[in-house]
Amino acid sequence: MLQETLFENTETAFKLKSDSELERAYFLFKMISNQPLVRIGAAATNFALKANLPVEGLIRATVFDHFCGGVNEDDCLPVIDKMFTARVCSVLDYSVEGKIVEDQFDSATKKIIKLVRFCDEKEAMPIVVFKPTGLGRFYLFQKKGEGKPFTEAEQQEWDRIVVRYDSICKLAKEKDVEVLIDGEETWMQDAADELAEEMMTLYNTDKPIVYNTLQTYRHDRLAFLKASHERAKKGGYTLGFKIVRGAYMEKERERANEKAYDSPICKDKTATDINFNDCLKYILEHLNDISIFVGTHNEESSYLAMRLMDDLNIEKYDNRVWFGQLYGMSDHISFNLAEQGYNVAKYLPFGPVKDVMPYLIRRAEENTSVAGQTGRELSLLKKERKRRKQK
Repeated sequence: MLQETLFENTETAFKLKSDSELERAYFLFKMISNQPLVRIGAAATNFALKANLPVEGLIRATVFDHFCGGVNEDDCLPVIDKMFTARVCSVLDYSVEGKIVEDQFDSATKKIIKLVRFCDEKEAMPIVVFKPTGLGRFYLFQKKGEGKPFTEAEQQEWDRIVVRYDSICKLAKEKDVEVLIDGEETWMQDAADELAEEMMTLYNTDKPIVYNTLQTYRHDRLAFLKASHERAKKGGYTLGFKIVRGAYMEKERERANEKAYDSPICKDKTATDINFNDCLKYILEHLNDISIFVGTHNEESSYLAMRLMDDLNIEKYDNRVWFGQLYGMSDHISFNLAEQGYNVAKYLPFGPVKDVMPYLIRRAEENTSVAGQTGRELSLLKKERKRRKQK
């Protein structure tokens, strides 16, 4: 029987953290819990970095080292190895954002290919990830999704995006490394979905290698999942999906309002939770056709996944089911699941401090806006501090 007190175990959750790392985590989440402070801190940090003020060391010693693995893949190795001692794998996430020129897209592709080869050599790294707009311009994805014709130059540019996708997925298939393709804004996502599915038809013939992302704060995603399933059955390939709640809610609602169309986002959090759980249930009930990466910091959804796996007689270690959380967050879910024998991977962001700052600022802002997230982190850290003092 499933014990729904599993995530209360702070000794397991924070067993890899030294006392000083525990104190740093407590300090950071205490800061993040203050919304005005996050806004001021983000603006001040951006200014300091642009003005080349000597703040990188301070950032590295605090927020960067808590939420990131290092400045490059080799720098991440100690973190990867340490987490793997607790059966938690790593998904190295090159978190450099906002690039817009071809050389940068080629460079990002080389980086992902290097990571696939890196993963092939390390049991602790079975999965890689990339963002569609890491490999090509947002505008092109948007234009293609809207069905507008490309100019000749744009068509050549799009063809290069397809080649980049293919080079990563083909090598991943050869090396038996799974590839997660992140979801982005709705107005570019149709083209990204089509391209991800094209890669699945090519490389998910024996087993899932390529995983697309379902952002379940979109109310159309269960219908999209079912339609994808029908196409895959007819086409003779399997599907892989990472399911998450989503990361662009404010931006989505603002754009829908500004351009006067119906918002693609669920009306409230309850509707999003139901949608996430319905997608989770559908996939687990069709596990022979669809593999899943359950990307969630939500305890209830994690317990539901465990219950469903139990009811459906799915083994905890079945490679078609993975749980994932971001590094530096929800250790009470990650490490307790791993301790129970489930497949767990932490998204481990890395990159030069300056380039990763947009990612870190988004993480801080996300923590202030997700109801209860920071409070939960703080209460667990407080509980563990108290437990250690009483030892």
